[in-house]
Amino acid sequence: MAIQTGIVSVLAGLSAVLFLFMTNLLFAKTYLSFAGRSTSFFILASFLVIVGTSTLVGLLLNVFNPEAAGSGIPQVKSSYWKELGFMKFRPVLIKFVAGILSIGGGNSLGREGPSVFIGSGVASNADGLFGTPKRGRRGASVIGASAGLAAAFNAPLAAITFVIEEIVGDLNNRYLGRVVLSSVIGAFVVYALLGRQPAFSLPPIENVSWLHYLIVPLVALVAALAGVVFQNVTLRWRGRLRRQKRLPAWLLPVAGGLLTWVIGCAVFLATRKVGVFGLGYQDLSSALSNNFEWKVAGILVGAKLLAMIVGYSFGGCGGIFAPLLFVGGMSGYFLGGLARLWIPMTPADQIVLAVVGMSACLGAAVRAPLTSILIVFEMTHQFSLVPGLLLGAIISQATARFFTKLNFYDALLVQDGHELHKIHPPLDLQSWQNLPVSAIANPEPVMLSGLGEEELSEKLERFPFNSFPLLAGGRVKGIVTRQQMQQAVLKHAAPEIHKAAFCYPEQTVREIGKKFVESSAYVLVVVDRETKAVRGIITLHDLIRAQAAIHN
Repeated sequence: MAIQTGIVSVLAGLSAVLFLFMTNLLFAKTYLSFAGRSTSFFILASFLVIVGTSTLVGLLLNVFNPEAAGSGIPQVKSSYWKELGFMKFRPVLIKFVAGILSIGGGNSLGREGPSVFIGSGVASNADGLFGTPKRGRRGASVIGASAGLAAAFNAPLAAITFVIEEIVGDLNNRYLGRVVLSSVIGAFVVYALLGRQPAFSLPPIENVSWLHYLIVPLVALVAALAGVVFQNVTLRWRGRLRRQKRLPAWLLPVAGGLLTWVIGCAVFLATRKVGVFGLGYQDLSSALSNNFEWKVAGILVGAKLLAMIVGYSFGGCGGIFAPLLFVGGMSGYFLGGLARLWIPMTPADQIVLAVVGMSACLGAAVRAPLTSILIVFEMTHQFSLVPGLLLGAIISQATARFFTKLNFYDALLVQDGHELHKIHPPLDLQSWQNLPVSAIANPEPVMLSGLGEEELSEKLERFPFNSFPLLAGGRVKGIVTRQQMQQAVLKHAAPEIHKAAFCYPEQTVREIGKKFVESSAYVLVVVDRETKAVRGIITLHDLIRAQAAIHN
């Protein structure tokens, strides 16, 4: 098992390093090179690059595989919980190519989410070559994700905590040992190929005064609010753009690229900075080295925030880590520079505030406080940052939980129609058979309120489920399958309705096995024994994947 884990981790780490290298190479050969030429050349050349790459991204995503859009981390979570780690290879390949074109081509998105997706997908498919069945690749999925993130950020500890906090949600998870090993291997891969350099270059932080702690709460609050604004506005725009019919889906990334180009060129004309485009790590590193005008940082905060909202909501291919770190870092640097007009803080204090902003902004969106602390600490290699990071994390999490119910990734899954019900099966067959139905049923099923064509079309578009209970008068009247709904919409006719089969929440898995025979749609509706109110549904797919997870 250790040898197999090692091989799979190396392959996942190599894929992430290659993705990192190609993305940086494309950006260096375009925007960084253009910035050294005349202003008119930069404007024209950047326009051609971002339109060209965005067009290719739109075609790749919408013609070949729409699943490869966005960050990729929600898809990894969905794969882990719903498909037991199995991931198709085509979305991985499309994500690799489209991510390089989108991020290296100037869209204001990050490489870390795609690195997690690519690493997880490569590991899942490599595990299949060792003979592991499709329903047994949870371990490969998470070790690939950790190796990919460790390689993308040179941050093995943060990769471990991210998998624990964001994907599996359990410190006692059975894959923890393999995750630790894969994170170390991912770090070794990037060290061997690219060196042990941190993602950001900081001078040694010395002469830090206690006065900066007076500003840390303000910086953490502002940076966290920026993360909250990003999440809420992006989800709202993304939902509206997915429902609009004026532009074909493949043109949306092009429109997003054009808007990003307008924002980025306006900032370039005003400041000569290119941080709005791509990752923005060059400008952020300059700020963290105190080689940056603090007033310019304030301009970049608003511009980068708007550009990343546009890039993600318009269907670009990239993650959110890098732009959130940029927005948070520039927020802290700007507020630190402003505070120095009245408070006698040192230049080192301003750098600490920038780093606190980075951690707070990222933590507010992903709701992973340990990861947001460790990822910044490992990227900077500065122990003196830890007290400020801890204080900032507390304020960041409190702010995020006050304004948003879910983190960004879970909110995306809900918007795409996926339930967040997570099955934690027992470790042995007997315990599994005695498990109550309520433990594995989906407690929030999507119901049909009628059989009109508009209702059927809306449910088909919004939700990926294969079966929908039909509700009338507060009671379930039957089950309608996805295939029947599609045929009904196509033929402008009413769909066939399957007879509903029922069970009770307290019944065990052993007891309901035979009940699936009663349902031609292979769906059981869970109802209260006394009131007959619907408490959830359970499909044959739920039963099979939960049972398979015992041995996975």
